[in-house]
This record gives sequence, C-alpha cells and structure tokens, in this order.
Amino acid sequence: MNQHGLGNMPAKTSDTGFQAGKLSGSIGVVTLTFMVIAFAAPLTVAAADVPIGALVGNGNGLPAMFLVAMMLLSLFTVGFVAMTPHVKHPGAFYSYIREALGRPMGVGSGLLALTAYAMNLVGLVAFVGASVANLLHQFGLPGSKWWVWALAAIGVIAVLGYKRIDLSGKVLGSLLIAETAIMLLIDGAAIIRSGPDGYSTGIINPVAILSGSPALGLMFALLSFVGMESTAIYRDEVVDPIRCIPRATYMALGFIGFLYALTSWSIVTAWGDSGFLARATADPGTMFVATAQVVAGKLVADVTSVLIVTSAFAACLSLHNVVSRYQFSLANSGVLPRALGRVHSTHGSPAIASYVTTIWTLLTILGAAILDLDPIVNVATWTGGIAGVGVVILMTLTCVAVVVFFRVNRVDTRLWHTFVAPGLGMIGLAAVVYLELKNFPLLMGGSTPLGVAAACMLALAFVGGALWAFARPSAGIVDDVGPESSPAD
Repeated sequence: MNQHGLGNMPAKTSDTGFQAGKLSGSIGVVTLTFMVIAFAAPLTVAAADVPIGALVGNGNGLPAMFLVAMMLLSLFTVGFVAMTPHVKHPGAFYSYIREALGRPMGVGSGLLALTAYAMNLVGLVAFVGASVANLLHQFGLPGSKWWVWALAAIGVIAVLGYKRIDLSGKVLGSLLIAETAIMLLIDGAAIIRSGPDGYSTGIINPVAILSGSPALGLMFALLSFVGMESTAIYRDEVVDPIRCIPRATYMALGFIGFLYALTSWSIVTAWGDSGFLARATADPGTMFVATAQVVAGKLVADVTSVLIVTSAFAACLSLHNVVSRYQFSLANSGVLPRALGRVHSTHGSPAIASYVTTIWTLLTILGAAILDLDPIVNVATWTGGIAGVGVVILMTLTCVAVVVFFRVNRVDTRLWHTFVAPGLGMIGLAAVVYLELKNFPLLMGGSTPLGVAAACMLALAFVGGALWAFARPSAGIVDDVGPESSPAD
C-alpha cells in the first residue's frame, strides 16, 4: 500500500476522461529496445553525423570512436542497470539522481533533462520538415516550405502520442526494421564491392585513430548514442521493469554501437581511406545517399533518401513520448502542475502532458519559421548541441548517483557493478562533458555567443530546479497514486 493508503484500488476517473494513476502498457523487451533505438535514429546518424564527425574529428579513424563510445557507455549502463531495481519511480535520470543525491539535485536534473529533450525534439521535427521538402525537390515533385511538412509531422505525432504506448511501439518497430535493413544492405554492398583502396584499415590503425582530433571524434560518436538511456522512463508501461529495462538497455547499446561502427566503416571503405575525407568535405549532407548509389545503385539510393525521413520521424515520435513522460513524472512529484500527471482513462497515456508537448513543438516551429531560420543549419544544429551536452551531463551525474547510492545503501555488494564500472564511467563521461563545454560554439554552428547562451540555458534549468526544490519542500517528493510495480507486490 502506498503512502496515501490507496493500495491497489483503481484510480478515480474524472468527467473529463482523465484520472490520477500510473501509466499502463504491455511493452516487452523487444518493443522497448526498438523504441530506444528509434530514438537514436541510426540512419539519420549515418547520413548526418558520420561525415561531420569525421571532418572535425579523426577522419577514417572515426569508426573506432563508435566502439570506444560504446565501451564508455557500457560502464555507465552497468551502474544504471544495477540501480534500476531500487528506483521505483519512472523518472529516468531525475529519479536515479534524486534517489541518491537528494531532492534539489534530482529536481535540477529533471528540469535539465526536460529542457535537453524538448530542445532536441524541436530540432528533429525541423529536420523532418526540411528532409521532406528536399526529398520532393529531389524527385521533381511539387513541394512547399519546410515548416509546412514539420507541422504535418507534429499532427501525426500528436495523434500517436495521445494513444496507448503500444501503438507507438508498433509504428517505431516497423520504421526501425526498414531503416536497419537498408543500412545493412548498403553495408553488405560496400563489403562485396570494397573500394578504390580495398577495405579500410582506419578502424584498427592506431595512426588513423589518433589522427586529426580523436577527442572531438569521440565526442561526436558519443552524441550519436543519445536516446539509449531512455528505457527507464517507460518503467510503468513495461510488463516486467526489473527484467525488461536492463535487457533492453544492453541490447540497444550493443546494437547501436556495432551498427554505427559497421556503417561508418562501410562508408569509408566505399570511398577509400585516401578519398573519404575529400568526399566528406565536398558535400557531407549527401554523402551517405551518394555512398548508397555508388555501392548499390540508384534505386537503393532513392529508397535511402525516403527512409532517412522516416528515421527522423521515428526519432521525433520516440522523443515526443519521452518528453511527455518526463512532464508526467515531474508533475506527480510536485515539480510541475499536477494536471500534467493525469492519465487518459482509455489509452493509459499521459495525454495532457502529450498535449503540452505538441503545443511546445508547434509554437517553436512556428517561431523558427517566422524568424526565417534555416531548419538544418540553425534549428537542428543548435538544439542538437544543447541536447547532447545536457544528456552527457546527466549521464555523468547518474554515475555519481550510482556510486553514492550503493555506498549508503548496502543492497548490492558487487564491487564492479556498484563502484568500479560507474566510477570509470563517471571519469570518462566527465572528460567528454569538458570537451563539449570547451567546444560548445562548434556544436552551435561555430557561434561563440550562441555557445555561451546555450550553456547558460542548461545551467539555468539545473540551478533553477534545485532552487525550486529548496523553496518548495514538496517539490520532488514522489506521489505514488497507483499500484506499485515492484516484484514485492
């Protein structure tokens, strides 16, 4: 029975069709894994991040950086998973950090996470709009302004986000299978054809790996994994959180890491170690589609262009769900207005929080259109930089939280899981945070004023949340209004 004495009684439904209570769903390991991988948008990463990461990083040594990033994030995941059975509230970063480091740190982290993900959502929606407009132009079809297609995407996402999470899972699973299939097809074609220099050796050549700026290469590689940490936000909507969350997190991390490494290596191989950087410099935005045409033909290239759009759309849908659930969690902890913590009586979704997420995305896209901002150079680049820095800061704090939690609560005595792995992850991620802050202007399109403004935005979200928790003793106290989902019940 929870602190309000409600036990497992059904929550009361209001006349509006919303009720107090926990979210519900029947997500399994596979569906949860699909949803998390869709958030990361592997095909979009291959098309957008790999060429840029190679240019500012370490060239044909970049594929190795994806493996290094995967190993670093595996250290984070060990501690994250070890703490999962002991954190009953589905607030992901917010809940983990609050559990170990206290309410002020938890509330600050919650608002930081909400800010990072909400900004990332806007950028991805803008990317979808621009991609559709460009795709229609590529095929010689009549089109319109990018923001028209962005608004259309917002409309579809609003409907799916309002419905039961299982529907979103089915849509995301279907889109992910399609984009993964085309990536593996291109990878296989590159392996069969090899390239002008044969197979690339950059992934194992120390000279290539350490060339250019490997630190920046690692930074861009790590940013490409953003989303794999979102499994815990669905805690109340999976059939068995104690089993599903750890398995889905490890599966998503391993799948994403090896797929990124394989695909980036295939792109290098297709152009050759000697020609890869020259092609990336000439036009990084079209490099992956051009690679598809070189190794597999025009039909595959055209299909790839379409699937890049669906990949970004899938990431938008997943991000919309995450942002809505962060609002829901923070509302049920007294941080945000309680109305955001209401559940739809039929769909079991955070429908009001989903409405607010839709309105936020709609208004920011309209603002970008009115200001005549470029959807890629301005909107997607700026918001992606903000989100990437914010999420890595939260990962670092989560590693700290894991170490502190298990030192204070001796509920798990495995040294590797509770101290060594999260401790090493904290050190590695802290180094990446330093690199990100040092290169914030680069992440913001080369603008120092924007870099400073973005850093101030993230600091304001965190510090503001912490001060709010101090000012309001009730903020950050979990309100358990539904049945507990732990195995003890």
